[in-house]
Amino acid sequence: MPFEVPLLPGRLVKRYKRFFADVALDDGREVTVHCPNTGSMLRCGAPGSRVWVSLQDRPGRKLPGTWELVETDDGALACVHSARANKVVAASLKAGLIEPLASYAVQRAEVCLERGKSRFDFLLSEPGECVVEVKSVTLGMGAGEGAFPDAVSVRGQKHLLELMDIADSGRRACLLFCVMHSGIDHVRPADEIDPAYGRVLRQAIDRGVEVIACSVWPTPLGLEVRGQLPVRA
Repeated sequence: MPFEVPLLPGRLVKRYKRFFADVALDDGREVTVHCPNTGSMLRCGAPGSRVWVSLQDRPGRKLPGTWELVETDDGALACVHSARANKVVAASLKAGLIEPLASYAVQRAEVCLERGKSRFDFLLSEPGECVVEVKSVTLGMGAGEGAFPDAVSVRGQKHLLELMDIADSGRRACLLFCVMHSGIDHVRPADEIDPAYGRVLRQAIDRGVEVIACSVWPTPLGLEVRGQLPVRA
């Protein structure tokens, strides 16, 4: 999946107010861009890090561009634009690149199954049905290990509880970790950051929720699907 416009390299000056990042571009300009990540961005946002941004002059934009990639301390690349996880998963599902979910003919996005409950990222159908919730993973712990979440995630726990109810009803329910970090080769719950999430994740697995991980390698040219990764819950 190529980026819509060529990315420009630079160095991160600072991230602040969650959604703002100052970047010193290699061409000498300093710009303030949108940071499209609501997490802590642990190990992905140190000042001075090598970063890549997309600049697009479009009507209505308050900022001239978006922070897309960062080079982590171990030399890997991570995509910090978390909304791209759903886009690359949608394209991968359509192309049959996520093997455990490749049998479905119909894909719907942002589906609410019950009034007052969460919207799930995808509802796959024909044959049967499968509810899929996508989580973007960018926290590398070293030695190929990735972890989720990078901050306490009450919302993530809520999604798991609702996926359990779906599995209990007899429908297929799946949590999909979209790993957008080139240095990660397996994923685990970040118990040291959010122990409650780890407990609920293991309960969900026991209740029949499938948990799979998909490797997506970021490059300055685009995002490349690499296949499944082990989940060590």
